[in-house]
Amino acid sequence: MGQGMGRQRSVWPRLMTSFSREVMAVAMAAVGAFLVLGCGGDSDGAGGSSGGGMFSAPAEPEPTMRFGVVWDDLVVDSGKVKSGQSLSHLLDPAGIGPGRVATLAANSRKTWDVRYMKAGHRWWLASKTVRDSADAEARLVPEWFIYERNPKDYALFSLGDTLGVRLGSYPVDTVYARAQGTIENSLYMDFDKAGHPTNLAVAMASVYAWTIDFSRVQKGDTYDVTYRREVVNGTPVGMPVVLSSIFTHWDRPMEAYRFENDGIGGYFDLEGGSLQKVFLKAPVEFSRISSRYNPKRYHPVLKKVKGHFGTDYAAPTGTPIVAVGDGVVTKSSYTSGNGKYVKIRHNSTYETQYLHMSKRAVKEGQHVKQNEVIGYVGQTGLATGPHVCFRFWKNGKQIDHLREEFPPSDPIDAGLQQAFADEVTLLEGLKDQLEPNAKPISPDALR
Repeated sequence: MGQGMGRQRSVWPRLMTSFSREVMAVAMAAVGAFLVLGCGGDSDGAGGSSGGGMFSAPAEPEPTMRFGVVWDDLVVDSGKVKSGQSLSHLLDPAGIGPGRVATLAANSRKTWDVRYMKAGHRWWLASKTVRDSADAEARLVPEWFIYERNPKDYALFSLGDTLGVRLGSYPVDTVYARAQGTIENSLYMDFDKAGHPTNLAVAMASVYAWTIDFSRVQKGDTYDVTYRREVVNGTPVGMPVVLSSIFTHWDRPMEAYRFENDGIGGYFDLEGGSLQKVFLKAPVEFSRISSRYNPKRYHPVLKKVKGHFGTDYAAPTGTPIVAVGDGVVTKSSYTSGNGKYVKIRHNSTYETQYLHMSKRAVKEGQHVKQNEVIGYVGQTGLATGPHVCFRFWKNGKQIDHLREEFPPSDPIDAGLQQAFADEVTLLEGLKDQLEPNAKPISPDALR
């Protein structure tokens, strides 16, 4: 190669003696132009062979990734889990026997238990094509099994030499929208008619749970709601999150602004007051708990195991019993078991009941305020001594109120007032950028 290069260089002195300086300049320009054209080739790639192939190779295409693995060249089967199917049912047709399935399940249990698989969830089985020799028939070897745990998350099972699982999540996009209108039928139907998700009505009911009974909204009430949603693979998932809202009920506008502190979100009015009102810890003062919520308690009167779905507060006969929260009296009555009792509906989620009273102080249909006297301690009905059995319902089911984590009712702390004011300004600015009842938009489309 060195000799060849030497011969190539020896040509130039002879050229210099044969051509004038001007001719040489033209020749050099022609050579330069040829090299440029050779390197660039035709930009449109049409007709003839391109000189570009002489100097650079085409770029390698980016591999297709799905579920965090290279998806190219895999043969994929997919479906939905049917009722009664287990991981073994899905993998057996692919030649993965009970022994390997059992090992896979055992290795995966600490990360995700395969017994949590449910009917209706999607799955994929990805296999690679293998030939044992050039003349051998191709066969499929399972590499990955993917189970979609929910619209956002999946479990990726390795079926190779190392049997195991890792958890993953789809990329999540966030979009923003604004709902505005006047109630004509119901919040649910009106949201649906305007093109908003119907579960936005559920989100709204949660925000205003302490101030509005959404089962009683009336025609003519108005709303203006800014909310965000998560979108996975082009499909909205989960509950919308209300960011700000003004709901006018009985001509009374009620604002709500979402504000987060230490990862905990709550809703507040413009003055920083919480929209969520806490219950009193007990319906009687200066009392003691004589019996706690216990589904397997031995009943002292009936002499048998009978669930106790309330909390007993022992107090002297005649001690005032108060409502633990605002609400409407739905029952003020008597039964042989409950004795004289009162039941209060606080909102669409919560109800409370107060048993064994010596005297009732309220009537059905009466509105009561938090800390208002509704009756007096006694021992009517099945009771061994003076007390009030306090029962708590959440969504129609009796719960232990002492274990329930109720949302805080404290106002914005003084040290956070400026941060809250800044957040309100941001939310109002966001609302101004969103056209009412238009399609949701991404953050990139916001100014």
